[in-house]
This record gives sequence, C-alpha cells and structure tokens, in this order.
Amino acid sequence: MEAITEFIATDSASYAKLFAIDALAAVERLSEFPYSGRIVPELNDPAVREILFGNYRIVYRVSDNLVELLTMYHGARVLDPSGLAGDAD
Repeated sequence: MEAITEFIATDSASYAKLFAIDALAAVERLSEFPYSGRIVPELNDPAVREILFGNYRIVYRVSDNLVELLTMYHGARVLDPSGLAGDAD
C-alpha cells in the first residue's frame, strides 16, 4: 500500500493521504469481519479472500480469525498467485 500511496502522491499529496486513511480503515474493518470479503475467484480457496477498494483489490488470508494481508494491487492487473506474500506453496 505504501508504494501505491507514494505513486498517488506524485500527483496529489492530499489525495494520497486520503487514500491511505481510507484504505487503512477498510483493512481495519477486517479485524471485526474477517469473512466479509469474497473468496478470490482465481484461487477458489475459502481462506484467501479480498475486498475491493476503489480500483484496487486487497487480498488477505484468514486463519483462526487472524487476518494476514497478502497484497494490494490494481484491479486491472492479473493476480499472480506465486507472488502473494506469506504464500506457503
């Protein structure tokens, strides 16, 4: 998320700050509702889920109600499962 925020800041520092605040709020909601996101269609693994945030997909893994953020990327890009952080495979 930091890289995305820095990229946005090259155009607008104020929009980048709002983006970061709103993205963090969306992620923090996952602590209360870890299964609120949909299962990532490309993976079809009930433990790997995503929430949509603007044009971005925030992918995370749920294990015993613990949320592990895996990646955040632009929705127009193709998901590379091998590039997911914390991937055990």
